[in-house]
Amino acid sequence: MAWNEPGGNRNDNDPWGSGGRNGKDQGPPDLDEALKRGLDKLNSLLGGKGKGSKSGGGGNMGIGGRSGGFGAVLALAGILVVGYVVFQSFYTVDEQERAVVLRFGEYNRTESPGLRFKVPLIDDVTKVGVTNVRTAQSSGQMLTQDENLVTVDLQVQYRVGEAKSYVLNVRDSNQALAFATDSALRHEVGSATLDDVLTEGRAQLGVMVEQRLQKFLADYGTGLQIVRVNVESTQPPPAVQDAFREVQRAREDEQRVKEEAETYRNKVVPEARGEAQRMLEEANAYKAQVTERANGETARFLEVLAVYQQAPVVTRERMYLQAMETVLSNSSKVLVDTESSGNMMLLPLDRLTQGASAALRDGSGSSSASRADIQDVTNQVIQEMNTRQDTNARRSR
Repeated sequence: MAWNEPGGNRNDNDPWGSGGRNGKDQGPPDLDEALKRGLDKLNSLLGGKGKGSKSGGGGNMGIGGRSGGFGAVLALAGILVVGYVVFQSFYTVDEQERAVVLRFGEYNRTESPGLRFKVPLIDDVTKVGVTNVRTAQSSGQMLTQDENLVTVDLQVQYRVGEAKSYVLNVRDSNQALAFATDSALRHEVGSATLDDVLTEGRAQLGVMVEQRLQKFLADYGTGLQIVRVNVESTQPPPAVQDAFREVQRAREDEQRVKEEAETYRNKVVPEARGEAQRMLEEANAYKAQVTERANGETARFLEVLAVYQQAPVVTRERMYLQAMETVLSNSSKVLVDTESSGNMMLLPLDRLTQGASAALRDGSGSSSASRADIQDVTNQVIQEMNTRQDTNARRSR
């Protein structure tokens, strides 16, 4: 049966522990009374006298109650202190952090990620994020090497590389980084000309500033590590920006003309080289042809020389006749050389042939020449030539 079931005369199972005596439900106990009961139990555990003790007089019971309450307070305070000490003795270091531990204000160790222990009130722990990348901006107007003013906007990305140096060596890391960045930037800009800073030298400027800034931070012992330096903009003073834009456009036109010239060069030079190579090949071919022809002529001359040495007269006559045959083969006139007299006989065979042909075309015209007459003239010429050849042959013997 439930403790509050209707019809029950007893209420021994009342969770508030008060309704069974008088038969009345008085509700939950007072908080002060519950606290007093707890202190009494704690005092009894520590050896003190509780409220239910009847020994002694009333005055002694009051003194014992006060001493028991004071001891309970001390015990509770001790438990709280112990719990606080235990709670403060352990701490957790995240994966993105490193913990620098100082013992009596002096560096002791650097803790890696995980659950760690420290001595309360003696060790001081400082956690530093070492993986997150931070950003710092820098901007300023400075002089270049050629004494021109230029405005440079810079962005520095960095992170903590060494937690110990970051905690112990630098009071204000942002201020130290700003001073080092300004020094490195002015040094590099002061070593370059205005044209380099505004045009193609801007990317190289970022690299040089990054190297010099990292050196400064290492010398200062800040524990910071530069990830990247970006030169966002480089501009001349506002009063001369129009003139600089004109110069920039002129440079762009110059670059465009150079590219066009380079394109024309890439087109013409290969053609010229091909033409030169063709001429060289033709010259080599002509050289080989002439050389081979000369070698052939030389070989033929040597063969003729050997024959000439054996029969000079006959070889000379044969060479003469071959030469005259070659020269007179295209001539329409026939020349007969006679050694008996200084005269040279001319036989106009071409005219005789043309006359005979005309007579044959005319039939029985006014001309008295006929085919028989032409044959007679031809026979006489041949006979005369044979006679002269025989005469020349007898003279040569």
